[in-house]
Formats: sequence, C-alpha cells, structure tokens
Amino acid sequence: MAKARDHSVFPLLEGAQAAASRPGSSDVWLSASAGTGKTQVLTARVLRLLLHGARPEAILCLTFTKAGAAEMANRINEILGAWVRLPPALLAGDLRALGEDFGPDAVANARTLFARVLEARGGGLRIQTIHSFCQ
Repeated sequence: MAKARDHSVFPLLEGAQAAASRPGSSDVWLSASAGTGKTQVLTARVLRLLLHGARPEAILCLTFTKAGAAEMANRINEILGAWVRLPPALLAGDLRALGEDFGPDAVANARTLFARVLEARGGGLRIQTIHSFCQ
C-alpha cells in the first residue's frame, strides 16, 4: 500500500486553471508559455472527465510535441495507478484538490478508473501530437 510520505497530493487549481479543468465546459484549447502548468491543467481535465463517466476512448488530447504527449500520458497513468492503492484519506485529498466530490462513493469510483482506461477499446486514452493525429 502506498505510504503518505510517498504521495504528493494533486495541486489545487484555482481561477482560470480550475475553469479549464472543469468537465462541464466544452472542448478546451489551452495556450500558454512553457512552465505555466498546461500539462497539469489538461491532466486534471482528463481525470475529471473520467470521474464524471466519460469513456476513455472518447477522450482526445493533442499537443505539439512527442515529449508533451508522453508527459501527459505518464502523469495520468501514474495518478490513476496510485489511486488504486492509496489510503482513502489521501485519495479523497486528491479528489478535493481537483474540485470533485471526495466522499466514499467518489473514492470507490476513482479506484476503478485505471482498469477502465486499460480495458477501453482502441487502446484507451488518445494522447498524441497534432501531427500524428492528422496522419
């Protein structure tokens, strides 16, 4: 089981970052300078979409670079993998930081997301470069 000292709680998103990660809004185009948290916001949005029942194969994330696509995919998979085994209080802390319900039912739902992504048709989440998508 993951230990508290091994887990850093998902950072709290505020203002425009929180709004961009909100699943109720329409498609999002995010443009900002390097190091401003674009990957963090998009990761939060994907997690929140999954928490709200979006099918993994219905989610498409496009970025300019292979490194950016790989970083986003790695973050999402690491977080979802950690959620499977985190103590309930730590997982609830992540859900709270994302602006989501963090009660027992929400924690139980979050624990199922990693398996849902792995079992999704077509290889699950599509996180790729704009160029690879167009090809």
